[in-house]
Amino acid sequence: MSYQEHWARSLAEWSIPSEILMQAQTSPWIHPPALFQIPEEIDVTISHSRAREALADGGSVLDVGCGGGIATFALTPPATHVIGIDHQSEMLEMFTENAQRYGVTCEIYEGFWPEIAGDVPIADVVVCHHVVYNVANIGPFLLALNSHARNRVVIEMPTRHPLTNMSAAWKHFWNLERPSEPSSEDIMNVLNEIGIRASIQHWSGPLRDRVDIDQDADFLRIRLCLPPERLSDVREFLVMNPPPRQREIATIWWDVESESN
Repeated sequence: MSYQEHWARSLAEWSIPSEILMQAQTSPWIHPPALFQIPEEIDVTISHSRAREALADGGSVLDVGCGGGIATFALTPPATHVIGIDHQSEMLEMFTENAQRYGVTCEIYEGFWPEIAGDVPIADVVVCHHVVYNVANIGPFLLALNSHARNRVVIEMPTRHPLTNMSAAWKHFWNLERPSEPSSEDIMNVLNEIGIRASIQHWSGPLRDRVDIDQDADFLRIRLCLPPERLSDVREFLVMNPPPRQREIATIWWDVESESN
């Protein structure tokens, strides 16, 4: 089995059993735009620093799976032109508003990467934060990131699947065991398999501060395919089992060979 096949098979194990999924009143695969808005001040991370190293004044950034653009607007300046890609129009609206706030020029493209890659221009640096665990066909996805960067590609991802922190809840409410793979090391194996030599750095970062426990409980309820009348049960579970304050992150980056452009 190739590393790309292993990645796809590992992700497939995260599917929700049909007998549970059919009870969901709302799609559990939700990405509320409010969770992706950028803060007033962006703390510079290792991922931002690796991207800045490859950016000159007046440079450009392409953000794949941009959300509100925290991966991008930590880089403006030195970048003065930003390109955002997302499959949710609400995310692109936030991205555009934030570009205006930061005083940089902006392009947006709605759709899934790499299906729309042919319509998207290249940039000095390509960033892709917290997206790859949503991508089963990972080889073409990574190659398209590579082909759209003049200088460097920077990926940020949890070292383990981000839904791992819900495993206890799945066990509690459904008696369902959840998988633990894939991981950031699997991405490194895939990159090596497709001929890209990348570097990786592990670090710890804070999770989003809890603003409203009721909102968090409702979000978790939906993810667990539970009906609204179970909200109080989920809230009680969150009170008794608060999420960790830190998460383990991997920053993966590589420089693009000039001939690939």
